[in-house]
Amino acid sequence: MEPIRVMPKTIPATVYNHVRLALLRIGTPSQFELTTHRGLIMILNRQLWRCVDSTSGGRTIMIWQSFKADMRRALHEPVGCELSIYHMHAGLVMGSVLDELSDIVADRLQRQAVDLQLNEN
Repeated sequence: MEPIRVMPKTIPATVYNHVRLALLRIGTPSQFELTTHRGLIMILNRQLWRCVDSTSGGRTIMIWQSFKADMRRALHEPVGCELSIYHMHAGLVMGSVLDELSDIVADRLQRQAVDLQLNEN
């Protein structure tokens, strides 16, 4: 399927760093259900982050890819990438999807750290 639009985007450092850490610790590919965006699921690997609509048979909504993490000089700097849009209303949620993804991933990493600490004791 061809995207409706492909554009350069910048991902905030906190979002990118949370996702990269989760992929290292949890594994790849990883899947996260977005609770405030009914039916949307993020499927992540190191090369791309795919947002799909589970209510329409897994139809792709948007994909972040071609991450330019090697272009940044420090971890607090945002990461450039390419965003492919496959749904005409994807632009309405692209920012809030990343915010929610960051929160969900940070929560899962926190729970994993607590579980590891409990298992060590």
